[in-house]
Amino acid sequence: MRTFNFSAGPAVLPTDVLEEAREELLDYQGSGMSIMEQSHREGAYEAVHQEALENIKELLGVPENYGIMFLQGGATGQFAMVPMNLMHRGIVADYTNSGAWATKAIQEARTQGRVHIAASTEEEMPARVPNPQELHLSKGASYLHLTSNETVSGAQWQAFPDSDEPLVADMSSDILSRPIDVSKFGLIYAGAQKNLGPAGVTLVIIRRDLASGVPNTVPKFFRYAEHLKANSLLNTPPTFSIYLVCLVTRWLKKQGGLEAMRQRNRMKTDKLYATIDGSNLYRGMADPAFRSMMNVTFSLEEESLESRFLEEAAKNSMTGLKGHRSFGGIRASIYNALPEAGIDALVAFMREFERAHR
Repeated sequence: MRTFNFSAGPAVLPTDVLEEAREELLDYQGSGMSIMEQSHREGAYEAVHQEALENIKELLGVPENYGIMFLQGGATGQFAMVPMNLMHRGIVADYTNSGAWATKAIQEARTQGRVHIAASTEEEMPARVPNPQELHLSKGASYLHLTSNETVSGAQWQAFPDSDEPLVADMSSDILSRPIDVSKFGLIYAGAQKNLGPAGVTLVIIRRDLASGVPNTVPKFFRYAEHLKANSLLNTPPTFSIYLVCLVTRWLKKQGGLEAMRQRNRMKTDKLYATIDGSNLYRGMADPAFRSMMNVTFSLEEESLESRFLEEAAKNSMTGLKGHRSFGGIRASIYNALPEAGIDALVAFMREFERAHR
């Protein structure tokens, strides 16, 4: 029996994907070697690479005037790469601060130029993200940055703001979990290790005109235009990670695409939030209007019980439930690949734990 993995990332992968990768690990389609041993410049890997790009384009409905890239460095690398490529377009960059990951993006952007905080909910409890009407935007800003889902606090943008300046989003923890209108954004980036695949590859989607005009002081490797021109093969890519992204996106298409995933994810989170709201022991840590479909955060009325909760959950084959060290409490990350059976097991355990300890 596989453990139910509620970790925030690296996170659970679809069992079907892992089984297919296992079958092909030593001999990829009769080649006599693994896909990770093959040249990234030759046919077998090139087909995988291109299919992964096309699958993402299809799933998200990416318009023709956008480019899709597989890069490295995770979202953390993009915290610097975004301002390196886009800050030259204006005298200031607007950022929303919704918590831990938005704060990290702001800190890195400030090394590249002037940052204006358009709205901040960083210290609010219960946790939330800004409402679009709360934004105070700068005139002539180069872009507006937001973090679509705060993995640490469990707060998520339910509707994205309209903006005259390019909208940039860190979607690391909710990419491919629901349909989005890519045309609303100038740039989207996401580390793979939550909904896309394993750690090691980063997805970037950019409106092509935004990649132009980058100053020559930006090193070639850190320019989006160079990676677009090379089809994400400017250097040796993380081939095995991209192969798994290809398998995950195939799996998503078989599940019915992003609307089907949204419905499934909503059903899973509704069960868990209903258990929290109907309890005298558990307390949600995010504002109900901004609750995440990916990371459900809650605390126990008696903090001393949290360590016991985690220990007993682990004995029942449920791991990764410890809240982030900066936020505390319990966090259940329920990404696309977590089966509904995992939620049912967690809900049953929570109810039994409450009966035993109230």
